[in-house]
Amino acid sequence: MGTLAGKIAWITGAGSGIGLAGAHALAEAGATVVLSGRRAGPLDEAVAAIAAAGGRAETLALDVTNADAVQAAAAGIADRHGRVDILVNNAGSNAPNRYWKNMTPADWNFVVGVNLNGPLYCTQAVLPGMRARRDGLVINIASWAGKFDTLLTGPAYNATKHGLVSMTMSLNIEECVNGIRGTVICPGEVATPIMQKRPVPPSAEEMARMLKPEDLGRTIRFVAEMPPHACVHEILMAPTWNRMWLGGDDLPKR
Repeated sequence: MGTLAGKIAWITGAGSGIGLAGAHALAEAGATVVLSGRRAGPLDEAVAAIAAAGGRAETLALDVTNADAVQAAAAGIADRHGRVDILVNNAGSNAPNRYWKNMTPADWNFVVGVNLNGPLYCTQAVLPGMRARRDGLVINIASWAGKFDTLLTGPAYNATKHGLVSMTMSLNIEECVNGIRGTVICPGEVATPIMQKRPVPPSAEEMARMLKPEDLGRTIRFVAEMPPHACVHEILMAPTWNRMWLGGDDLPKR
């Protein structure tokens, strides 16, 4: 029996990167994991891999920017499993045109919709059940840019990740009396597929120095395995070779 045996974990943005690594880590700990994302193919592959390793997983295709779809997804999980014990709000994105010089209102709204509205909708969807049970954990994946403004990530991404940090603290302020815990994880650069969507993608050599998705998977599991009386409010982590300080050939310069 794993430490999370009997727990139901819902992970958004679970088809690749941090979300996928978190799904594997929680399944290895014994949780039943529900993987959400917009692309069915990667989700099906992830579930097959988790099952082959002896874990329990299922897919739930979802666009987290659609509030009604999120509510329906949460209700479906509750119907099948009775509850959501752990919510991992990992779905996130950025716009190629991310700077003041080229960002449009549509770019801004897209980033806010995924990075801030999505976690809001998912959290609101699971809170009533968590309150009723007086127990629950919400893990929000923010960013180094949620603590330190960077030129690289642009105003919309910086604003949403700062907002996610604040939203997590607000959750703990209000819901601690209901036994609900919130943790925000703020990683520096992680070698995930989203790196290739940057205006100038980093080289393979630069990617090799970054955090790995598995590092975040282990961190998500660590938080999930903490006892209910202990709330880890925030985790800030980065590669030892921190390009936010040291720079890199692909990083924009003022």
